Amino acid sequence: MNREQLFHAIRAACAITGRDQVIVIGSQSILGSFDADDLPDEAVESREVDVWPDTGDPEETARLATVLEGVAGELSPFEDLHDFYIDGVDSSTPVLPAGWRDRLVPVRGPGTTSVVTGQVCTGWCLEPHDLSVAKLIAFREKDRRFVSALVRAGLVEPATILARLATVPVDHTARASHAAAWLAALTE
Repeated sequence: MNREQLFHAIRAACAITGRDQVIVIGSQSILGSFDADDLPDEAVESREVDVWPDTGDPEETARLATVLEGVAGELSPFEDLHDFYIDGVDSSTPVLPAGWRDRLVPVRGPGTTSVVTGQVCTGWCLEPHDLSVAKLIAFREKDRRFVSALVRAGLVEPATILARLATVPVDHTARASHAAAWLAALTE
């Protein structure tokens, strides 16, 4: 993916949900902080943009996430046309460190403005260290590859990730400890 595709995903998600802002939580939220040319290949290989239409109402958020899936999700005409898709998610998807909302990276401007309506949309992208925490808590092979690539490229600081892993919700502390051990071994 690239930033133009991220901008398009933000515009589309806002248009589909009828909102002027969404949270981008998956790996492609890294494009809120870096241009694709500055990232390792492992960081931009996904064709999926995870979008959380956070309304403050869990039922409405879940409904809008389902709408996103139906209109622009995997195997949709949207994916066929644009070569990426939007995965609608809700608060149950990410495990994030304390204070993550205060560090969200706003993505808005000409690229996120609808040429039809003039609506300026904002995509709130995870800060790279918070994104790394979420990826390490999920701990799938692709998540470890993603974080490893960011660390090797010097785009995230292992010490910051470790500090934030210590602040995830208490019911995820065992996973955070496992992730911290993996990260420590990676940086030895």
